[in-house]
Amino acid sequence: MVAELQFRLIFMAVFVTSVSISAYYRRKARESGEAISRRAEGTVVLTLRACGASVVLTSFLLYALIPRWMGWSALPLPQWVRWLGAGMGIACLPLLWWVFRSIGENISETVLTKKEHRLVTYGPYRWVRHPLYGVALLELLSLSLLASNWFIMLLCLIGTLVFRLAVIPVEERKLIEAFGEDYEDYRKRTGALVPRVHIFYRTKPDESRA
Repeated sequence: MVAELQFRLIFMAVFVTSVSISAYYRRKARESGEAISRRAEGTVVLTLRACGASVVLTSFLLYALIPRWMGWSALPLPQWVRWLGAGMGIACLPLLWWVFRSIGENISETVLTKKEHRLVTYGPYRWVRHPLYGVALLELLSLSLLASNWFIMLLCLIGTLVFRLAVIPVEERKLIEAFGEDYEDYRKRTGALVPRVHIFYRTKPDESRA
């Protein structure tokens, strides 16, 4: 019983901290640069985003506050696996901060590209084109292990498919339109969600970094 309470507290601590990091940097970006409204993507996309976010948030809150209501999707995972999930979730927090710190004002609420968008190729972006999505999915996986819950794990799988098959292709088309060959070259040497095998590929230093 004590261990279960610890798991739930860590679960909420990781989730709340990650949301706080995201909210802080997104607010800074809105205040200091161009902001693109989510409505610009259209009603269908906006509705799908809202539905997806509602499902994730509801499942998280139910597990943390009323765990018996998520009992139908519980997994009989050993405690060491759940502690592994806890460690992974905590490790995601500095990674998330690194991603937001690197992208800065370029962060967007949508897959659309800002007029003043800069191609960021330093920090985690040196190896991965979409590290924010990658870290988010890793955190979702870690929380599913921590909660010992197959439904949250299913959400991670669905999220991976949505990002890889729908979100990333649209976003990268916009980036190719904005940066042309520079982005094409960048895409050849980096992974979409995780680093490629040749992570030590020598790249030309990003001259845009101050």
